[in-house]
Amino acid sequence: MRRSRRWSVLGAAVVVSLLSGCAASSSPSPSSPSAAATPSPSASPTPTPPANPSPDPVAALTLEQRVGQLFMVGTNATTASPATLAAVADRHAGGIFLSGRSRAGIAATADVVARFTALGHPDGAPLWVATDQEGGEVQVLQGPGFDAMPYGIRQADLSDAQLRASAEEWGRELAAAGINLDLAPVADIVTSKATRFDNPPIGGYGRQYGYDAETVAAKAGAFAEGMRDAGILPTFKHFPGLGHVAANTDTAADVVDTTVSPDGPDVAVYRPLTEAGPSAVMVSSAIYGRIDGSRPAVFSPTVVSVLRDEIGFDGVLFSDDLSAAVAVSAWSPAERAVDAISAGVDVVLVSAKPSVFPAMYDAVLAKAQSDPQFAAQVDAAAARVLAAKADMP
Repeated sequence: MRRSRRWSVLGAAVVVSLLSGCAASSSPSPSSPSAAATPSPSASPTPTPPANPSPDPVAALTLEQRVGQLFMVGTNATTASPATLAAVADRHAGGIFLSGRSRAGIAATADVVARFTALGHPDGAPLWVATDQEGGEVQVLQGPGFDAMPYGIRQADLSDAQLRASAEEWGRELAAAGINLDLAPVADIVTSKATRFDNPPIGGYGRQYGYDAETVAAKAGAFAEGMRDAGILPTFKHFPGLGHVAANTDTAADVVDTTVSPDGPDVAVYRPLTEAGPSAVMVSSAIYGRIDGSRPAVFSPTVVSVLRDEIGFDGVLFSDDLSAAVAVSAWSPAERAVDAISAGVDVVLVSAKPSVFPAMYDAVLAKAQSDPQFAAQVDAAAARVLAAKADMP
C-alpha cells in the first residue's frame, strides 16, 4: 500500500514556521460575519476553545540532536563499529549505513542493527538504517535469507509488475534485517549501450536501467514502488546524473560532466520518479559544467535549486559519500559537511570512513551556534528528516 505524503506537508509547515518566526492566528477577523454575529438571547454562549497547534518536532530536539539528524555514519555490515556506536550515542547521529559486503544473512545482520537501535534516540527521531542494495555487484547484504539480486540492466528485462514484485520481496528481506532505507535505485541515464563501458561508475558495473528517460523512469520507478510496498524508503541517485562521466567520483578528482543540463532528460526523469511516492534523492559529487562548473554538485546551491525549484522535490537530500571520495578530497572533512548543508543537502553520508565524523559534526554544530542563517538551514533540514522518519511504517 502506498504511504501518505502528509509528513512532507508537515515538514514544509515546520520550515515556514522556523523561518518566519510567526504562526497564523486561528481567531476570526473582527470584520468577518462570524465575529459580528450576535448569539440568540436564549442560547448559552459556548466559549471558543484555544488553538491547539501540533507540536513542533524540531523544537523538541536540542541543537546538538538536530545536527546529529543530518548525518548517516557507516559501519561494516558484519559488525557494529565502535566509532559508529559512539557516533550515535555521543553525537546523536540520526542514521547508520551498513557498508562493505556481508554474506552472514538476515539474522546476523539484524543482530548488528540491534546494537544501534538499542541505543537511546530522541522521541520522534528513530534511527535510519540504510545500505546499498541495488543488485549485481552493488549488493551489500547477501547470505541466508537474502536473494541474489540481478544487475540493474538485467532487472530492466522484467516487466514493470514483475520488477515491482521482486523489489517488494527484496525490501521485505531488508526489513527483516532491520533496514528501513535503501540507497537505491540508480536513476542515471547512461549515454548508450555501445559506450556503456566508457562510463565507469554506472555503465561499467551494469547498474543502469537503460539508456533513455522513459525506460529509466519505468524501471527505477517499479523498483521504488516495490521497496515502498515493503516499508522501505527508496533513494534515487545520483542527481543530476552520473551516466555520462568518464571517471568514478569515489576514485578520481575533478570528475566533470559536460552533458547534463537543467532542462535535459537526466534531470527531468526525477520528476515522475519523486512524484510517484515518498523517496529520498542522493546528490552526486561530480561537477556539472552546464549547471555549475565551479564546484561539485553536492556543494552547489545552484544544483540543489534545480531539484527543489524546477523538479519540485521537497523530500530529503543525501550527499554521496563525503568521508573518503577522492572527488571531494581537496576539502577538509569539516568543510565538506558545512558546505554540503550550506548548499541545501539534508543528510551528509559518512559511509566509508566513519573516523572523520566527529570533525564533521563539530564543525556543523559550531557554525550553527554562531551563524543564525546556517542554524535556520540546519533546522529546515532536520524538519525534512523528521517528517520523512515520521512517515515510516
